[in-house]
Formats: sequence, structure tokens, C-alpha cells
Amino acid sequence: METDFPAAHSMDTTWYAVDADGHVREGSGMNVFLAHDGVLYTPPLATSILPGITRDTVMKMSEDLGITVKETVIPREMLYIVDEVFFVGTAVEITPIRSVDHIQVGQGIAGPITRKLQEEFFAITSGSKPDRHSWLTPVNAPVAAAR
Repeated sequence: METDFPAAHSMDTTWYAVDADGHVREGSGMNVFLAHDGVLYTPPLATSILPGITRDTVMKMSEDLGITVKETVIPREMLYIVDEVFFVGTAVEITPIRSVDHIQVGQGIAGPITRKLQEEFFAITSGSKPDRHSWLTPVNAPVAAAR
């Protein structure tokens, strides 16, 4: 049965959605990035993907780190030939994907671009690096004494 709704495919234990033409859209509540030959690829907002805050953060960090990001339609087959794939989102932060449809991605471990972005993300969110984009909001609340 054919439908106009995106199809979901297993990423071993995670799901990614493709449109009726077989183009990758996003994960379940997560945005997707692919790295190939030092360039990051992600679907454009015009493909009706979630305009994620973490997606925007990764794009800005990539620019800061000199990593080119291209927003483009991503054919499903591209998932099988790229060097790295990772999901981003509030819950998953920046999570590398080791395999897609039981096909190993790159070396089967987090690649250098994924690791670089994770390191930058966690350094900024932990406060060990300056927050140049004003992403963090300090909360000055007294800490209650333990009972």
C-alpha cells in the first residue's frame, strides 16, 4: 500500500523517516547530519523537517569550527556511503550512528567531525568554554540543603 506519509526505516535500534521519493528527512524527534569528505549534509527546512534548536546549534558550531554545512535533499542511499551519520536533538544531544539498516557507517565508530562537534557542544554546555552565542541561561537559585 502506498501512502503520502513518510515511511520509517530501522537504524538498528533507532528510526529515520523518508518521504515518498525516498529522501531522508529526520529521525524520530531528531534531526540528522551526514559527513562525507569533510562536509556536513542535512535536509533543508523546506522539506518539512523539525526546525530543531540543536540542529541550529550544530550548524552554528560547524561554521565556528570551519566545517562546511550543506542543506540538501538526501537520498536514502547516501546513508550507506557516507563517512559519518549522527542525530541531534534535545534528548540525544549529538549521537553518532554506527550502522544504518545493519550496514556499518564509516568505521563503525564516531568519526572525527562528530567527535569534534560533541567536544565543542559539551564544552559550551558545561561552561568550560565561553558561550559566544548566548545559548545558555544562568539560573541563580539557592541550592536546598540535603535532608
